[in-house]
Amino acid sequence: MLEIEVVDAGGYTLCRPVGELDAYTVTDFRQSLGELASHPQVVIDLSEVPFMDSAGLGALIGGIRRARENGGEVAVACSRPTLTRLLHTTGFDRIVPVTETLDEAVAALGADGD
Repeated sequence: MLEIEVVDAGGYTLCRPVGELDAYTVTDFRQSLGELASHPQVVIDLSEVPFMDSAGLGALIGGIRRARENGGEVAVACSRPTLTRLLHTTGFDRIVPVTETLDEAVAALGADGD
């Protein structure tokens, strides 16, 4: 089961999926990212995602593409070494900042978070 928390954090919107992000749960994640595409600055915190497959990665890339098409900025925070390795191996970190902490992701956006 996947839960998705979306919080207006002041200077940015935080999207935090909690649970496995795979072919069975990706629909809700894709929908949430679609709703966030009009937000100017979004941080996606993957620190509570223990597993992500190619469907999850595809939804993440699609959500970022939609946000950018609307002039938005996106950064990803991920403290899980296995997911961070996946994001680096696939070259995902070349399209958006991937940081270890939420604070670093916010800083990568240039949002102050206050």
